[in-house]
Amino acid sequence: MDLLTEKFRKLGTDNAPGQEVRQNNAEDAPALKGDNLEGPVVDFSHGDVDAFTPIPGSFDVFADGVKRGAAQAYTEYRGSLEIRQDLAAKLADFTKAPVAGDEDLIITSGTQGALFLAAASTIARGTKVAIVQPDYFANRKLVEFFEGELVPVPMDYLGTESGSGIDLNVLEAAFKNGTEVFIFSNPNNPAGVVYSAQEIASIAQLAARYSVTVIVDQLYSRLLYDGQQYTHLRAMDMGDADIVTIIGPSKTESMSGYRVGVAFGSPKIISRMEKLQAIVALRAAGYNQAVLKTWFAEPQGWMLDRTRKHQAIRDDMLEVLRGAEGLQARTPQAGSYLFPQLPKLTISGLEFVRALRLQAGVIVTPGTEFSPHSESSIRFNFSQDHGNAVRAAERTVEMIERYRA
Repeated sequence: MDLLTEKFRKLGTDNAPGQEVRQNNAEDAPALKGDNLEGPVVDFSHGDVDAFTPIPGSFDVFADGVKRGAAQAYTEYRGSLEIRQDLAAKLADFTKAPVAGDEDLIITSGTQGALFLAAASTIARGTKVAIVQPDYFANRKLVEFFEGELVPVPMDYLGTESGSGIDLNVLEAAFKNGTEVFIFSNPNNPAGVVYSAQEIASIAQLAARYSVTVIVDQLYSRLLYDGQQYTHLRAMDMGDADIVTIIGPSKTESMSGYRVGVAFGSPKIISRMEKLQAIVALRAAGYNQAVLKTWFAEPQGWMLDRTRKHQAIRDDMLEVLRGAEGLQARTPQAGSYLFPQLPKLTISGLEFVRALRLQAGVIVTPGTEFSPHSESSIRFNFSQDHGNAVRAAERTVEMIERYRA
C-alpha cells in the first residue's frame, strides 16, 4: 500500500459521528439475537436541530447578509472585519482575556475547519503532538494525516469525581521529551468532563515552561451544569507559549447547519490559518458569517432555558442507563455527551453498536473513535427530543441485557 493510500485509509469515516448511514446492514451485522425493538429511530451521533432549534433571529440575520450582496459575500479570507471586531469584544468578555479582532481572530468553515487549519499550521512531518485519550476523534486523525508523531496522554475520567482526570505527569514527560503541540478539548468530547482550575493552571505552566503550542477546543464551554466553574486556558499566564482557542455556535446554539466557527489567539498561527484557508475554501461562507451577530446576543433567559432542558435529558437518561448492572457512567459536567462504559457482553463493542442500530433503532458512536482503549464505551449526544431520548436509553438497556455475557 503506497503512502498516500495509507494516509487516506486512516481517515476512515464509516464509524464517525453522523456517517452510520454509509454502513451496509447485511455485511456489518453481527450474529443477532432476538426480535427488533419498537420505537422511533434516535440518532445520538449528533444533536437534533429540530428538537433544539438555532438562536432566534439567526435566519433573519442571514437573510440580511444575503441582501447586502457582495459586501457580505466577499469578505477578507479571515472573515468580515466588522463581525470579527464584534466577536472579539464578546469573546474577550467571555474568556476574561483580550482579543484583537484584526489580528487575533479568524472565522472558519465550522469549528472542524478551524481545527484542521490550526493543526495544519502547527504540525509538520515528525512533529510530536500530545493528545488526550479519550478525546475528539479528529485530533488523532489530523496528527496522523500531517505525519506528526502521536504522544498519548491518558485521562482517567471514571476514576475521579472532579476535574478531567488527565495524567499531568505523563503530560509533563511528553513535553520534556520534545512534544511541540498539545491538542485537547475542554469540556471533553466524549466524556463531558471539565478540566479543573488546578489542571488548567498546570497545563498553562507546563506549556510556558517547555514552549509548547496549545490548541484547545472549547466548543461546549457555555453549556455548563450544576453551577460548574470553567477556567479558560487563555486567561492564564502562558509565557511565550502560543495558544489557539477554538469555539463556535454549532452545538450548544444548534447552528451547525450554517458551518461557521471561530479560532483566536496567537497572531502568528492565525495568520498561517488565513493563508491556508485562502487556498482551501477562500473564506467561511460570506452570507453565513452574518449569523455570528446573534451569537452571545441571545434573548434574555434563552441560554439558561437551553441548559436546563439539556440537564433534564442528561439526568433522565443516566437514571435509565445506570439501571444496567455493571454499566459505568460519570455524570457530565458540561456539553451534551454521555460516554458510558458497558458491562461485559458476548459481542464486541463495535458489534453492539451495530446491533443497537439494527435491532433497536438507536444510533450511537463507538468509543474507539475517541480512544483505542474505549472499545467497551459508546457515546450518546443527548441533545434530542426528551421523550425519544429516554425511550431509546430504555431500549439500549434492554439490548445490554440481551447480549450480556
